[in-house]
Formats: sequence, structure tokens, C-alpha cells
Amino acid sequence: MIIHRSKTFLKHYCKFSLKIQEKADSILHKFFQNPRDPSLRNHALEWKYLGCRSIDVTWDVRLIFRELSDGTYELIELLDIGTHSQLYGK
Repeated sequence: MIIHRSKTFLKHYCKFSLKIQEKADSILHKFFQNPRDPSLRNHALEWKYLGCRSIDVTWDVRLIFRELSDGTYELIELLDIGTHSQLYGK
């Protein structure tokens, strides 16, 4: 799996506490092993994130990514990370 981290993702990732960063790293490791692991709650998004997917880092923090390899998860772009309200405005 090849991962590209966008500038937005890196900027927002660095603003989180070390505890959340470590949790995100742990979740990404799990994602690398099995992107379809049900505990990740990997799901498609709509509206402004149409064509993107999300996985849960914590009960409130989400990681948004785009799968660029037609469902094979060989090429991933990490687009953003944030709380539900930061990302979706709700």
C-alpha cells in the first residue's frame, strides 16, 4: 500500500495531542494490515467529500482519505483528519 499524506492532513494531524496522534498511527497501522477491518468503520462519504471515505480514529475524530486504485487499496491519499464537527460542520 502506497500512502500519500496531503498538506492539509499533515497540518491538522500536527495540531492534535500526542495521544490522538498515537491513536491515529495505531488505526492507520490496522488499516494498512486490513483496510476492510469492520472496527475501522470504513465507509463512503457524501456531499463535499463525495468520492472519499472515512475511518474512525476515536468516537469523535475521523480520518478522511481517497482510494486511488479502484478498490484495491494499493494507493491511498490521506486528505484530512479532525473531529466530526471540524470536518462536517455539524
